[in-house]
Formats: sequence, structure tokens, C-alpha cells
Amino acid sequence: MSVIEKIEWEPKYSVDIEEIDTHQKKMFELFNQLIDVDKTQEDSKECINIISDMNEYAKLYFSTEEKYLRKKGYPDFKAHAKVHRQFIKTSISLRREIADDIANLTDEVIMELRDWLINHILTLDSFYVPFLRINDYIEKSKRKK
Repeated sequence: MSVIEKIEWEPKYSVDIEEIDTHQKKMFELFNQLIDVDKTQEDSKECINIISDMNEYAKLYFSTEEKYLRKKGYPDFKAHAKVHRQFIKTSISLRREIADDIANLTDEVIMELRDWLINHILTLDSFYVPFLRINDYIEKSKRKK
């Protein structure tokens, strides 16, 4: 049984955009699947598949988030998108490493990726929430005139 704590989605992770919140929930679900899989030789193919799913889903999740930020003119957009690319690069490397040897998929590696996602949501993502709220408020007030 794994000692890694699973992640449950909570309202504190919300960015006030239902589509992005849904993507967060799916990423958490994928992490929980990875945590559940016994990282033995027999399950190496399943681990590789979950990491592949995470890579693909992260691309969708991050591109969706970036689409919102670009559309609204988020001032820190480039730096934010760069961090997304770093995560994807890391998870693609991990997929290669575990394809070579399942022993490369340690609890520490999973926790590091999981914690990266949680910290990203609670810090960098939380920075754009007020910006988007103000932006929406301004757009709505312009429509009322």
C-alpha cells in the first residue's frame, strides 16, 4: 500500500472558471490513479500509460488555461505559460525514464510532481483569479452602459 497522500479537489483550488476546475479535478484523479498503482515490474505498463495520460491531459489543461489568460491579456502570461511547459517537459522525461526502468518511478518523484501541481494552483493560478474577476467586472459594467 502506498504511503503517498492522495489529493482530493477542494473549493480552495477553484479559479472561478468551471472548465479549468474540471481539468484540475481530472489531473488530481490521474495522480490518484498513479498513487494507487503498485509500482512493480508487472504494473510498469499501467504506470507508463497513466503518465502518458497525464502528459496529454496536462497539455489540454494548460492550453485551456492559457487560452483564457491570453484572451484577457493577463500581464504575466509568458512566465505562466513557461512554467506549464517545464511541467510537461518534466513529465515527458519521467515517462521515458520509467519506460527504461520502472524503479525510476519512486514515491518521491510522484510526490514532487503532485506537490508541483498543488503549489502551482495555490500560488501562480491564484494570482490570475483577481485579475480575471476585475476584467469580468469591467466588461460587465461596460455592457450595462
